[in-house]
Amino acid sequence: MRKLIASLALGFAALGFAGTSLAQDAASAPVATAASEATPAAAPAAAASEAAPAASDAAAAPAPVPNKGDTAWMMVSTLLVIMMTVPGLALFYGGLVRSKNMLSVLMQVMVTFSMIVVLWVIYGYSLAFTEGNAFVGGFDRLMLKGIWDNAAGTFANGATFSKGVYIPEIVFAAFQATFAGITCALIVGSFAERIKFSAVLLFMALWFTFSYAPIAHMVWFWMGPDAYTAANVVDSMNAKAGYIWQMGALDFAGGTVVHINAAVAGLVGAYMIGKRVGYGKESMAPHSLTLTMVGSALLWVGWFGFNAGSALEANGFAALAFMNTFVATAAAVLAWSVGEALHKGKASMLGAASGAVAGLVAITPAAGNVGVGGALIIGVIAGFACLWGVTGLKKLLGADDTLDVFGVHGVGGILGALLTGVFNSPNLGGPSAVADWVTVGMITPDAYSIASQVWVQAKAVLITIVWSGVVSLIAYKIVDLVIGLRVPEDQEREGLDISSHGETAYNK
Repeated sequence: MRKLIASLALGFAALGFAGTSLAQDAASAPVATAASEATPAAAPAAAASEAAPAASDAAAAPAPVPNKGDTAWMMVSTLLVIMMTVPGLALFYGGLVRSKNMLSVLMQVMVTFSMIVVLWVIYGYSLAFTEGNAFVGGFDRLMLKGIWDNAAGTFANGATFSKGVYIPEIVFAAFQATFAGITCALIVGSFAERIKFSAVLLFMALWFTFSYAPIAHMVWFWMGPDAYTAANVVDSMNAKAGYIWQMGALDFAGGTVVHINAAVAGLVGAYMIGKRVGYGKESMAPHSLTLTMVGSALLWVGWFGFNAGSALEANGFAALAFMNTFVATAAAVLAWSVGEALHKGKASMLGAASGAVAGLVAITPAAGNVGVGGALIIGVIAGFACLWGVTGLKKLLGADDTLDVFGVHGVGGILGALLTGVFNSPNLGGPSAVADWVTVGMITPDAYSIASQVWVQAKAVLITIVWSGVVSLIAYKIVDLVIGLRVPEDQEREGLDISSHGETAYNK
């Protein structure tokens, strides 16, 4: 553990030195504008607005003031996502493992989330949400440098999806920090009950740096609506966006960035770490479905901040995402329960809780991009599909994915991403209006091709799978060579609560 801490400290120091020497002046970026082919809520990416007025006009024009209502909503949404992770995800996962590993899972989720928030502030936000290239950002916001504008004597503004409407950039940075934290925490479920605690932390630091931050940049980074000042700068501004954003892929709140990204990393880990001792021979039933139900309920409530908050404004798109999150989740609970009753003869509490998460996952990329009817259908399909994911598909894959991260988040995330392309169609109730950033309005497209959009969605899914898979494979191998991935068999049998943390969840 001392070696791990020392290695991380040296890495941060080196990165900080590099960032200082390589930092670019974001304010010097050219101001541009264009008619984006995505709706304003197509992806919740917003960096600090690059559209600064000319120096000669700055003194005369008052500085834009962030909208207080939007700012308040985004702070509440950030709190809701924190609740999703700690305690929501922690209790959901904790109830599903055996009692001897309860605290180890709580510890892995809480400490992983905390570490990623720290790394986000140091360099993650900068890599994800500043101008760099199509695959990763730059170093302009290391340690959130520049969030406070010394010249203006106020905080820097962050763009939303409306021209002239801002939130403080520091609020956007906090909101996105929770996304990074919960994404890494999701991976914990795939290798629970057998991994070294130090291995978890080192892997998460590597994977966050080389998989999460680049994919977040590719999917969500763009120059903001105020950068599109005239038709002749549309192409140049679009060219500065992330690679997947430029493709026109729709991901409202993280189907690719969060769920597919984490699920692939978890599946690779399940293969590389190996199956639990006694897997398939001994009983490994969840020790507390009561806690799992509480965790899933907290996830459902917190997910309203996750999805509706991704609109970045308290507006109609936030309301649409809110309603869709509500409806799709309820539909998935019912679908999973029906499917389980038909398959096993009984519907279970574990199935209902899993169905809720499946619906939440599937609607995430579609939340503000489909109509309510589309959300309902997505939820129903997700309930049945993810039930198959944790039964039939799990057997086909042959991996001990402890808490079915790939079966729910992988299958649900892929399904949701693809169906977003279907139900975004105006003929199916989708809000497929095109944002014209130059004229500050919404226009109805001449035509919408479901096949074309689904193909774009599929390419985004494939890129995420390959990128996360390769990074994960390398990161796990590095961790295995440096400190080892797995605890000894005797410690695994004793339980990680005692062997790794010296405490127990329950007094006997």
